[in-house]
Amino acid sequence: MILLDKTTTGDGIVAGLQVVAAMARNHMSLHDLCSGMKLFPQLLVNVRFTAGKGDPLENEQVKAVMAEVEEALGNRGRVLLRKSGTEPLIRVMVEGEDEAQVTEFAHRIADAVKAA
Repeated sequence: MILLDKTTTGDGIVAGLQVVAAMARNHMSLHDLCSGMKLFPQLLVNVRFTAGKGDPLENEQVKAVMAEVEEALGNRGRVLLRKSGTEPLIRVMVEGEDEAQVTEFAHRIADAVKAA
């Protein structure tokens, strides 16, 4: 959780204090506060790539697969594709309502990245 009015990065202590403040402000337990949250299945796949071979994120086939997956998910999920900041990895993360679909889409994108 990033609270831009409090800090510019994720900070667990600040986020925790804000949750406690929301509980106090609304006279709710943590259980009650969280009961309205719907959790979505999420899958993270790490794909190793060779530096100097080209940027997989700029590959047209990877972009095409990403666009297909984003269109299929619509507003019922999300896709994040990014380079690791510390390793030669592309991180593929997919969230959605259906776990089987999330798994299929994440591996489809990962396969496109591997082929790039």
